[in-house]
Amino acid sequence: MHGDPQARLFIALWPDAQVRHALREWRDAWQWPRGSSPVKPERLHMTLHFLGSVSVGRILELREALSRVRSEAFELEFGVQKLWPHGIAVMEPLSAPEQLLRLHQDTGAALESLRMPVEERVYKPHVTLARRAVKAEVPEPGPALKWAVDGFALMESAASGYTVVEQFR
Repeated sequence: MHGDPQARLFIALWPDAQVRHALREWRDAWQWPRGSSPVKPERLHMTLHFLGSVSVGRILELREALSRVRSEAFELEFGVQKLWPHGIAVMEPLSAPEQLLRLHQDTGAALESLRMPVEERVYKPHVTLARRAVKAEVPEPGPALKWAVDGFALMESAASGYTVVEQFR
């Protein structure tokens, strides 16, 4: 088991190009202090579950379990920007639709069915805009950002960036 190839995985809402552009504009409205680390536009997303290192041999069963999760289309509306403790700059949706919370719960149940760990903290939906931004000032609210969500994705995180392993609609 020690020599098993591993992949760093997470389950996320993955924005289309239009939403990604709008997220980038919100991110760019901030004045980032020296040393802060704004998230690259191609990495902006909303995490549902972070899995961490998973044996590559388990990806097929993970894909199969996630393919059985039924999700309904819904809309997220953003307009709240916050600076969380430890310098995490985020955008939060104005509300968490029931469909989002159910999707989070159902994808978590799929992970549990495979005996994969699931975060125990209360789910706080958000898009991370930057890290190490302790002294950043939260900008004035801009026009609401609407994100029509029609599925989720299994993602791989590598030093070179994020890769969509599979999209589930």
